[in-house]
Amino acid sequence: MLRDLVGLVLPVECAGCGRDDVAWCVRCAALVGGVPWRCENRAPRLDRLDGRGPLPVWTLADCTGDVRRAIIAWKDRGRADLTAPLARAMADQAQRVAPALTRGVPLLVVPAPSTAASRRRRGGNLVDALAAAVASGLVAGGVPAEFAAVLHRARGGDQVGLGARERAANLAGQVWVRGRRRETVAGRPVVLVDDVLTTGATFAVSRRAVEQAGGRVVAGLTLASTPGPARPPALPGTAVRTFG
Repeated sequence: MLRDLVGLVLPVECAGCGRDDVAWCVRCAALVGGVPWRCENRAPRLDRLDGRGPLPVWTLADCTGDVRRAIIAWKDRGRADLTAPLARAMADQAQRVAPALTRGVPLLVVPAPSTAASRRRRGGNLVDALAAAVASGLVAGGVPAEFAAVLHRARGGDQVGLGARERAANLAGQVWVRGRRRETVAGRPVVLVDDVLTTGATFAVSRRAVEQAGGRVVAGLTLASTPGPARPPALPGTAVRTFG
C-alpha cells in the first residue's frame, strides 16, 4: 500500500520498457542478466592489426531498444536507482568470466574515465560503480582483483553520435594515468570496464594509457555492445579461453 501511495505522488516507470509502477522490471533485468558473450569483433578500434587479434571484451546485451533506453536514463536522465541492479549484473558477469582471466598477480579493475563536466552533470563517474562490482565479481569467481580508478580524462566532447574516426580524434591525447597512480598500474594485469562498447575508441585509448604506465590490459567488460557491420560475436562457449 505504501508503494502505491508513493507511486501516486512520484509516478515511476521501468527505465527500459516504460512499464508503470516499477523502476526496473523483471523482463528488462533479464536482458542484462544472461550469459556473457564476446563482442570485440564489433569494435574496429580494438584490433591493432599485429596478428594477435583484438582485445577480448565480454558483454551482456545489444545496446538497442529497452537496454539502450535504460542506459541513457541511467547516465543522462537522473535514474540513479539503476546503479545497484546494473552493478549486480556486472558482478554476475565478472564471476562467470573469471575462469578465463589470468591468475597469480591480482587483477586491477579500471573504469573508463569521464570528463569533469560529465562527472558534475551525473554526480560522479557512474562507470566506477560498474567497475567496483566487476572487482567483487572476479573475487567471488576465485580471481584476486581490486578496483582502481587510475585513468584521468582531460576534456573532449561527448562521444554520442560520433563514428570510429571521430571518436578516436575526440579522445586523442586526452586520457592518461596521473602521477603516483602510475605506481599502482606498473606491472599489473588490467581489466577495463565501461557501460557500452561502440567503436572501441575508449578502450583503445585507455589501453594505451595503461601500457604507457607499465600495465597490461588483458580484457574488457561492458554492460552492452552496439551492433555493427563486423562479424557476429563469438558464442558464449569461447569464454573458456584463458588470457594471461
